[in-house]
Amino acid sequence: MHQPQPPLRSLHPDRTPPRILLYSHDTFGLGHLRRSRTIAQALVSAFPDASALILTGSPVAGRFDFPQRVDHVRLPGVVKQPDGGYTARNLGLPIEETAAIRAEIIRATARAFRPTLAIVDKEPTGLHGEFLPALEEMRASGNTRVVLGLRDVLDAPEALQPEWERKEAVAAIERYYDQLWIYGLPEVYRPLDGLDLPAEIAARVRYTGYLRREPSEGGGAVQAADAPMAAPYVLVTPGGGGDGAALVDWTIAAYESDPDLSPRALIVYGPFLEDARRQEFAARIRPLKGRVETINFHSRMEDLYAGAVGVVAMGGYNTFCEILSFDKPSVLAPRTRPRLEQRIRAEAAEALGLLRTLDSDRNGADPRAMADAIRALSSQPPPSASPLPGLLGGLERIADLTRDLLASDPVVARATPVTPIRRAAERLSRAMAGKRA
Repeated sequence: MHQPQPPLRSLHPDRTPPRILLYSHDTFGLGHLRRSRTIAQALVSAFPDASALILTGSPVAGRFDFPQRVDHVRLPGVVKQPDGGYTARNLGLPIEETAAIRAEIIRATARAFRPTLAIVDKEPTGLHGEFLPALEEMRASGNTRVVLGLRDVLDAPEALQPEWERKEAVAAIERYYDQLWIYGLPEVYRPLDGLDLPAEIAARVRYTGYLRREPSEGGGAVQAADAPMAAPYVLVTPGGGGDGAALVDWTIAAYESDPDLSPRALIVYGPFLEDARRQEFAARIRPLKGRVETINFHSRMEDLYAGAVGVVAMGGYNTFCEILSFDKPSVLAPRTRPRLEQRIRAEAAEALGLLRTLDSDRNGADPRAMADAIRALSSQPPPSASPLPGLLGGLERIADLTRDLLASDPVVARATPVTPIRRAAERLSRAMAGKRA
């Protein structure tokens, strides 16, 4: 059993309670924000005098509840274009100026908050290098330990290597980061294998295990179309929904093709599913007479998992953690674009006996294949039938790593930034100076 530990108050240089800054760029979906929120909640629970502040670009951050001593700062939103570039979500400004505004907010927040620990989600320098000015100041102060948090799967190695080279990720990690936390287990997947990492950086890697989720107090009551949906039901979740229309379509088609298919399905569209697709799906669902119900969004997805008899999903990181946490028989139909992350995770988990996969490339999006998979959930073994030590120990491990890290000396940075990082920082500085002029 995890033993309670003494508070961290004395570790901060001015003896104030520890402060944890979490950054996620949030250009797409809900994954980064939900992961940061889960970690923040766990840390303020583990250390009762701590506070946590999340910097997020998610447009729906305000729709989530945050626990005591956790809050968020909303950055101007950006969206990723089909060509891989970015544009402002609402401002109508060039991406360079939008990134400069975001960088100014990030740096000002870090200065005012004076974090003991900064946890950066996935992007070592932030979107368009926007976290670099804050990183420089935090590293120069010597008072902030900095961690790069990585999900269990990033992408296929042949795609990840050129991406990290382009973003100068290794140079940034070497200069700014004390540790790298991988929110998974090496027995499932090693996301940095295939990268030519210096031994010094490889020594900073720590696997935590997956992040356990819990239902809210009194959770489990489910509302669908303004009426309670009683168990049994299958939970169908495409995550944020921005790329989930194919999964919803496939599920509805399964119920259309098989009038005897049960149990009923509760589909959570996600906030980013296009309105036109919602209307199209609603027209198809009405004739199913209650066998399929939908809701647009739920801020406590954990409660919906708790009441489900099985799960149909795409297989993002948070979904996988929830499937494991609530021990639900599940079938994943992973996306393969723009990254292979979900397919890699699903296939690795299937090989370990944790769930099964249903691949449209392999199964042809046949409604009968989905119907058979949904029907089989009632007899499919749950993840606990294939136990893996430490599988859900991530939050406890993060608390232990935090304690040890804040009691240690910081990584010694190189005397000057590498040229590409310095250029990015200077470019942002010029843009910010122009904005102020």
